[in-house]
Amino acid sequence: MNTSKFLSIAILSLIFAGLFFGPLPLSSAADEPASSQTTQPPVQMTAEDVGAFLDGIVPQQLDRENIAGATVAVVKDGKLLFAKGYGFADVEKRQLVAADKTLFRPGSVSKLFTWTAVMQLQEQGKLDLNRDVNEYLDFKIPDAFGEPITLKHILTHTAGFEEQVKDLFSNVDSPNLGEYVKTHIPTRIFRPGTTPAYSNYATALAGYIVERVSGQPFSQYIDQHIFKPLGMNSSSFEQPLPAALAPNMSKGYRLGSGDPLPFEVVTAFPAGSLSSSATDMAQFMLAHLQDGKLGEAQILKPETAKLMHSRLFGLDDAAPGMAHGFYEEGQNGLRIIGHGGDTIAFHSDLHLVLEKGVGFFISYNSGGKGEASSRTMIWDAFLDRYYPYKIPDFPTEDASADIKAIGGNYMISRRSEKSFLRIAAILGEDSVIPNSDGSISVATFKDPNGLPKRWKRIAPMAFRDVNGEDVLVFKPDSDGTMQMVLPYPFMVFKRVGLWESSSLLLPVLLFSLGIMALTLVLTPIAWLVRRHYGSRLELGPGEQWPRRAVWLVFALILAAVIGIAALTTFAFTNIDFFGDKGKPWFWLFQILAILGAIGSVFVIWNAVKAWMSSHRRIWGKLMATVLALACLGFVWFAIVTNLLIPRSTY
Repeated sequence: MNTSKFLSIAILSLIFAGLFFGPLPLSSAADEPASSQTTQPPVQMTAEDVGAFLDGIVPQQLDRENIAGATVAVVKDGKLLFAKGYGFADVEKRQLVAADKTLFRPGSVSKLFTWTAVMQLQEQGKLDLNRDVNEYLDFKIPDAFGEPITLKHILTHTAGFEEQVKDLFSNVDSPNLGEYVKTHIPTRIFRPGTTPAYSNYATALAGYIVERVSGQPFSQYIDQHIFKPLGMNSSSFEQPLPAALAPNMSKGYRLGSGDPLPFEVVTAFPAGSLSSSATDMAQFMLAHLQDGKLGEAQILKPETAKLMHSRLFGLDDAAPGMAHGFYEEGQNGLRIIGHGGDTIAFHSDLHLVLEKGVGFFISYNSGGKGEASSRTMIWDAFLDRYYPYKIPDFPTEDASADIKAIGGNYMISRRSEKSFLRIAAILGEDSVIPNSDGSISVATFKDPNGLPKRWKRIAPMAFRDVNGEDVLVFKPDSDGTMQMVLPYPFMVFKRVGLWESSSLLLPVLLFSLGIMALTLVLTPIAWLVRRHYGSRLELGPGEQWPRRAVWLVFALILAAVIGIAALTTFAFTNIDFFGDKGKPWFWLFQILAILGAIGSVFVIWNAVKAWMSSHRRIWGKLMATVLALACLGFVWFAIVTNLLIPRSTY
């Protein structure tokens, strides 16, 4: 039991908590029903009121969540309305955060600059969003599904790549983008244009295309065509930072009370290596809110900016979709586009309310306790204050038929499919849970109080959060597999069958590992007891060595599982271990798993011999059978999770 939890916490923390620049704000702002949040009259958004509002919330939040510091910028009607730093950029030196000076790492918010560069080259006729990306590369993305990948697929996270974490972070300065995209090509697991599956690799590929088409290194292109025109003088994609900016870089922390982390080097840097100040991010927001124009600078033509902000892909009209890189957020009756981002230390959000001319950026330099999404709570409270909204009442139709139709286990589309890290997707499966009040719950989605959200039916196969506006839509994909369409349009849940259902697979694994552990612990104890009482275990000719083979096989299997769990946990705190440094060790324990799986043949043979033996009592025969079933349970788990397939990428 402990081993499985160990592995689950380690891997799921990496993949699903947003470490790899995958924003997934799973909790909303308040515990109270939505109706109680929408009865206040609107407040005029002035610099004074925004300042008083944020001053009353952010410092308390930093203290409560054990976060070192934060930086915020709000823009409205073509100008910077408010910007301020809170807490410390360096806790030890007591250095305060300054919104116009201190640099934060906004993680995947960086992608918006990559997409802006793509749209700049598109409007110049140098890129065609509908062409096969291989036409822009000096290597080839392998064929799959008989269809090419286009920049539109990359912009909407529908290129179909599996998740890959190897070498995403590095301890080597100035990573080589071309080498990375050529040597880390993920397997394509979905037909392009069908299934959103968030991909850092795809964004890095887009950045490499920008390099090749423009003839400039990516960071230089962004500096010349976005940063300098917008006056973003405290921003850079370079790793390490230029000497002029390095002293202004905030330290990053897991907990504000802990030790600072080293500067995080992102190998796939177009996907998340930006360092910037809050006031610089305000300049970027203003340009997008004004159709690509800021002062005399025009980074996008108005028609290109409007195109970039328009919806490009969605699985259902009732759910948010992807624009051209931005993703949609439907909240308080407004169409909002934005992006979130996370590194190990920094956690950020950028939101644009296009129809109101409002932009909001916030970034934290610590993960904090993580009991609730701090940035989501601030943003929700901000919207409720300045754009209060009354959510429509729920219809009273019976939802039982829909709830029955959507039952089962669901697996996230953003996953490692071909490596041993597929175990994260298995452990991260979720199911639809019916509640007594006619609502449903999905354990992945929780309110800030830690309890699962409740969702009530609002239309056929559509359910809305009882405390908010988020909607879950259930609909089959083109192959007939039921999908759970999420409020976050860059990924989706798909229903799985019993073969890979964690509801069945994990109990079987726990049973199998428990039997193996008990066997190895109790066997020497039984030997000591027999020796003490002078008794012997009656075995027939040739039956002793198969029993010893069983012990060896069980030891190999337990060592493999515990080893993979320990390595993954170590890699979580030493992220470069998910590179070539860690590969031999991961392979070592996968080889042990392979030997254990092969050795299962001997355990099964031992069970057959037991039933054929005249010396074995029925209890011995049954125990031999249980041991064989334990091996089969492990082999099932190992096959489903690719534990038996060592790969150079994962």
